[in-house]
Amino acid sequence: MADLFPKKLGFGLMRLPLQSNGSIDMGLLCQMADRFLDAGFTYFDTAYVYHDGASERAVKAALVDRHPRDAFTLATKMPHNFLTCKEDVDATFEEQLERTGAGYFDFYLMHGINNRNWERYERFGCWEHALRMKRQGLIRYLGFSFHGTPELLERVLCEHPEAEFVQLQINYADWESPRICAHACYDIVRSHHLPILVMEPIKGGMLANLPRGAANILSTASPRASQASWALRYAACLPDIGVVLSGMNSIDQLEDNIATFRALRPLNEREQAALAGAATALLSAPTEPCTGCRYCTAGCPAGLEIPALIGVLNNCRLFRDSPGIRDYWENNTQNGALPSRCFTCGQCETACPQHLPIVSLLKELSRLY
Repeated sequence: MADLFPKKLGFGLMRLPLQSNGSIDMGLLCQMADRFLDAGFTYFDTAYVYHDGASERAVKAALVDRHPRDAFTLATKMPHNFLTCKEDVDATFEEQLERTGAGYFDFYLMHGINNRNWERYERFGCWEHALRMKRQGLIRYLGFSFHGTPELLERVLCEHPEAEFVQLQINYADWESPRICAHACYDIVRSHHLPILVMEPIKGGMLANLPRGAANILSTASPRASQASWALRYAACLPDIGVVLSGMNSIDQLEDNIATFRALRPLNEREQAALAGAATALLSAPTEPCTGCRYCTAGCPAGLEIPALIGVLNNCRLFRDSPGIRDYWENNTQNGALPSRCFTCGQCETACPQHLPIVSLLKELSRLY
């Protein structure tokens, strides 16, 4: 599969540019997709649930209808949370083909396997269905993205030798995290001799907007380098990495990432020391590692904007009670969607790939406001 990853930068379509009404800015997305392809990169990653399905439809408008099918490679994913029976698996796959208009998927993943949901993929025959689709030429390569424990990862790989790649959350902040277990999971996939695709290399943008102490360490070491470039180089230069996904939503972000990968070079010893210092400073801050993926918001009975609320909480912890935080609070609690309305049902915690104690965090924020 090495020839499928000639350049390591992948375009993640989970956090797309938006217009003021909340819809995807298709004009800007088309411009960015064209620039990405013109720069020689080809890998695009979407999923059934991204932007409530609008991401897969955007693939058709921005790519399929405007570029030859062999000019790009496309990855999408089977969701577990919409499956109620085996028939749903085939219906979901057909809907994805219709949404994207792609004809086939270069890469197809079981989405976000973890210790709570992995059994659903087994019960509804998702792996068997994907293998049938592969025999029909509708899937070229089969794999999965993963947010569980190392022990579960080993089990999935042993029980499903048909998996040809694994997508892991890898970044310098989570490398030794006991929640994410990035290092341990990376070593397990390498022991199975499979290529690794990287998600969240910039941790949902958090590693591009560092607190002052961590930011100063990196800017002192390399004044011209963006914070995002440090994170991308760290992930991309690990052995056996196929693609590093970046959720770009502006031309500036795209150009910075293109420049990073065009001249991709490993971190030297001095840079490694600086990054280690920045990681230590970052992890000493009392913040919650929410990446803004929004998996927690689907099905929230109170309709809470949970990632935004956790963002308010993090900013409160870092910057105390500034006017900007109050504005952020008011903008994200409109229509009475206050954290105090949380029903403590726990569905958000079940869905969270970062395994955050969301109910407790919402209670803490309620006490602050």
